[in-house]
Amino acid sequence: MAEHQELVTLIPWTFIAQILNLFIQMLLIKKFLFKPIREVLEKRKAKADSVISEATKTKEEAEAMKAEYEENIAAARDKASDILANAQKTATLKSEEIIKEASEAAISMKAKAERDIEQEKRKAVNEIKDEIGNMAMEIAGKVIEREISEEDHTKLIDEFIEKVGEV
Repeated sequence: MAEHQELVTLIPWTFIAQILNLFIQMLLIKKFLFKPIREVLEKRKAKADSVISEATKTKEEAEAMKAEYEENIAAARDKASDILANAQKTATLKSEEIIKEASEAAISMKAKAERDIEQEKRKAVNEIKDEIGNMAMEIAGKVIEREISEEDHTKLIDEFIEKVGEV
């Protein structure tokens, strides 16, 4: 029979050399490939963490600014409302004061007018009294000049009434 060749043979020294070669390759790959890759990944992770922390910090600052802005808006609205309320109170007080002054002026003018009317009335009454007195003197003068009959007496009274009516 012919010799047949074995397809898979295990040579102990070659097997040990291959195993040692595999360990050496693993150490070299680990040292020169995995270690730099791990460092790059750690740098990327640190950079990503810093970007995330900056974004979080910026978001918190933005929220704080928004809250401050809203507080300022609320304070401005409150202040505007206070100013408006004060203006309304001031306007109301001013209008009441103006109405009071106008009322007092009207009362004063009315009182002055009443005094003036009363004075004119007294003056007119005094003038009428003087006129009546003068007429009475004229009548008395006429009566003294002549003796009056019943008819003359009636005539004098009618004249007196006519003169008083003219005044």
